[in-house]
Amino acid sequence: MGLVISYLAAGMTVGLASGLFGIGGGVIVVPVLLIIFAAQGMSADVAMHLAVGSSLATIVVTGLSSARAHWRLGNIVMQALPWLAGGLVAGALAGAQIAAALPGDVLRLVFGVFLLAMAVQLLFFGQPRSSHGVPAPAIVAGVGAVIGTISSLVGIGGGTLVVPFLAWTGVAMRQAVGTSAAAGVCIAIAGTLGFILAGTGDEQLPAWSTGYIYWPAVAGITVSSVFIAPLGARLASHLPATWLRRAFALFLVAVGLRLLLG
Repeated sequence: MGLVISYLAAGMTVGLASGLFGIGGGVIVVPVLLIIFAAQGMSADVAMHLAVGSSLATIVVTGLSSARAHWRLGNIVMQALPWLAGGLVAGALAGAQIAAALPGDVLRLVFGVFLLAMAVQLLFFGQPRSSHGVPAPAIVAGVGAVIGTISSLVGIGGGTLVVPFLAWTGVAMRQAVGTSAAAGVCIAIAGTLGFILAGTGDEQLPAWSTGYIYWPAVAGITVSSVFIAPLGARLASHLPATWLRRAFALFLVAVGLRLLLG
């Protein structure tokens, strides 16, 4: 029972932070899961892989509702999505295999550096300037493959990378966010399958795992986060955007340094 409460509480934390800051996925889920897994006594190697894989599995569930809403609102750029999705899926599958091949401590350092890089972007750089339009399909697919690899490697939906890329191509921000939501589901599904395949046969895995997906964590986080996220969104609407941006950046710095310092 205590374990169930821990994952439900984790989901509430994830939901509140996601609604408050507008970014969820592995940026919030992975650090929270690492704390719980450590309390359970999991080894560092298997804990990091389970945290990243389970993070991607939660995005499949939460991302579908967001993508569906954007589809209904016409916020998905169909000109770019098929090529982008193809690259993202290929990259996500590759990223899962790379992550599985890395020791847990190395994967933890990679994630920590990624968080610090995100914090620098939020604190010192604005949105990229728009170019003259969506590049050729091969370029879109290539960029998608790179984003998919990075996203799967650190357990995120890819929105923090897809949205700036689409904004740079000249896509309106609302459509960039909507297309990113649909792309994030592609990353999550491919990454989840990749982590299931990569973790199959690992004797260190706890019960209720399928490869590197730990289902009690996935269930607890998705169930509670869905109900709490709107509260964070309402709170965010009453706070200055600059304050939110800086607060989230400082959160990323704190978590990133904690991971890098072990």
